[in-house]
Amino acid sequence: MIKIDIANALMQTLPVSKATALQVVDLLTDRMKNALLDGERIEIRGFGVFEPRPRKRGLGRNIKTGQSVEIPKGKSIRFKAGKDLRDIEVK
Repeated sequence: MIKIDIANALMQTLPVSKATALQVVDLLTDRMKNALLDGERIEIRGFGVFEPRPRKRGLGRNIKTGQSVEIPKGKSIRFKAGKDLRDIEVK
């Protein structure tokens, strides 16, 4: 599923134009991105939780040369599926 698919689903459910549906999707994704960048946790009941987590420094290895490479510390986003999402059987 891509952004336009979400906008099309909005258009089928609500009486909105394509442009409005795309604006809603953009607004939602921008707000979620900004919240995660600010270190906020996003919880969508029945779907799951997005949470920024610190990532430790470490050592990796260049596969081609076998040389050790230092991996800098940073942040990653953890997603934990909610109960309703976990209970769905995948086809």
